[in-house]
Amino acid sequence: MDILTVRGLTRRFGELVVLDDVHFGLTAGRLAVVAGPNGSGKTTLLRCVVGSDRPDEGEVLIDGKPCHETDPEVRAVLAAALDDIDFFPDLSVAEHLELVAYAHGGAAQPVAEILAELDLDRVADQLPVTLSSGQRQRLTLASCFVRPRRLLVLDEPEQRLDGRGRAWLADRLLREKAAGTAVLMASHDADLIAEVADDRIEVGG
Repeated sequence: MDILTVRGLTRRFGELVVLDDVHFGLTAGRLAVVAGPNGSGKTTLLRCVVGSDRPDEGEVLIDGKPCHETDPEVRAVLAAALDDIDFFPDLSVAEHLELVAYAHGGAAQPVAEILAELDLDRVADQLPVTLSSGQRQRLTLASCFVRPRRLLVLDEPEQRLDGRGRAWLADRLLREKAAGTAVLMASHDADLIAEVADDRIEVGG
C-alpha cells in the first residue's frame, strides 16, 4: 500500500484553478519531486498534502486513511518543512528541537546528534531570531529529523543553503530513502533532483 495517496485533488482560488485533478501515490523509500513553473501550484499541493490547506475536490490519504492535520496517527507519520514554519520565540535552538521531539513521541535521532550534523551545535543556546537565514533553514530541516516519520514533505529545502549544505541535503535525502521514508519534495535545484528523485509530478502548465 502507498504511504501517501492523492486522488483527484483540485484547488481553486476564486475562478483561478491552481491544481486540477491531481493523482499520484508514493511508496516507502521513494522520493517524488513536484515540478512546474513558478506559480504552478507546487506549494499549494504540498500544503494540501500536509493539511494546512484544504482542496476543493479530491482526497489525501495516508496509509489509506483521510489525512487530518490534528490526527495523532497522522502526526506520528508525517514530518514537514514548509516555508511558513514557526519557531518557539522564547526557546533556544536546542530547546526548540527538544520540545518538537517530545511533542511527537520521542526523538528519531538525539537532538545533540542532529545539531552537530547540521552545524547548529555552536548556536544551540541562541534564540531562532538571532540566526542567519541559512541557519534558520537548517533549523527548519532539523525539526523534521528529531521526530519519528515515515513521510517527509519538503518545500524547496535547498533554499538558503550554501554548497556544503546542499551536499549534506542530498546525502540526507538518500539516507532517508534507504531507511524507508517516503519523500515528497518541491525543488528548483536540477542537480539535487537528478541525484535523489525517483518520480516526477508535474503541476501547472
